[in-house]
Amino acid sequence: MGDFGTIVTAMITPFTADGNVNYDVAGKLAAHLVNNGTDTLVVCGTTGESPTLTWDEEYQLFVEVLQAVAGKAQVIAGCGSNSTTEAIAATQKAAKIGVHGSLQVVPYYNKPPQAGLYQHFRAIAQACPDLPMMLYNIPGRTGQNLSPETVVQLAQIDNIVGIKEASGNLDQASEIRRLTPAEFQIYAGDDSLTLPLLAVGAKGVVSVASHLVGNQLKQMIDAFNIGKIEIATEIHLQLFPLFKALFLTTNPILVKQALKLQGWEVGSVRLPLWEADAEICQKLEVVLHNLSLV
Repeated sequence: MGDFGTIVTAMITPFTADGNVNYDVAGKLAAHLVNNGTDTLVVCGTTGESPTLTWDEEYQLFVEVLQAVAGKAQVIAGCGSNSTTEAIAATQKAAKIGVHGSLQVVPYYNKPPQAGLYQHFRAIAQACPDLPMMLYNIPGRTGQNLSPETVVQLAQIDNIVGIKEASGNLDQASEIRRLTPAEFQIYAGDDSLTLPLLAVGAKGVVSVASHLVGNQLKQMIDAFNIGKIEIATEIHLQLFPLFKALFLTTNPILVKQALKLQGWEVGSVRLPLWEADAEICQKLEVVLHNLSLV
């Protein structure tokens, strides 16, 4: 249940000039990503600006992206919430739409204790027993870390199949790998840590950079998996400036800027996010030019 491959792209949400969701461009971008290294798309995650999308916009995006990549890739729906009841309702609706899995972020702001986190994810999993779930730990955004011990407990639930581990803590990832079954999938939540996490047992990455370098990321992981570590390292180091440049300000501001420089009509970000200043955009553009991406 729930094999999502190695390259999972956390897809941006395109907007029109007047700030509405551009479903047409979303479908075209989804198809493009799948043709360029992406195995699975996360739709309406943080990179998709989920905090400022309405649930109706999110459900429509699930429909559009599923149609755009039908039979070619899987779609994971970002259905997380800091309200368990809301997360259950959203996940049940996404399951009816036909998504292949759900991404459930650690509840943000309300800082539940570990027992509360366990019960939150367990309740969602039990409400949608046929839908694979990926946990999402990103304490820098949520204010609470999902401990390895809690992940180990959750991994015993049949349809909780993996975790997007974005704590930036290699020791934590190592501990999760040491204590969970081999089939439990660990994904890097930071592009720059994909290669180090592969070395401690991760399967792949939930990526932002794959909007631009999906094929290269796939080559890096494939090289690592067949023991060509030097080649994997070379690709990692070549792409490292891009991994860092995309996060010179809050994601997804700069990946959208990069896509615009490539000619994609993805629009701006929604308030309270805001466009990057000229100096940051210039730094990004230099990196993109150096990698022949624009």
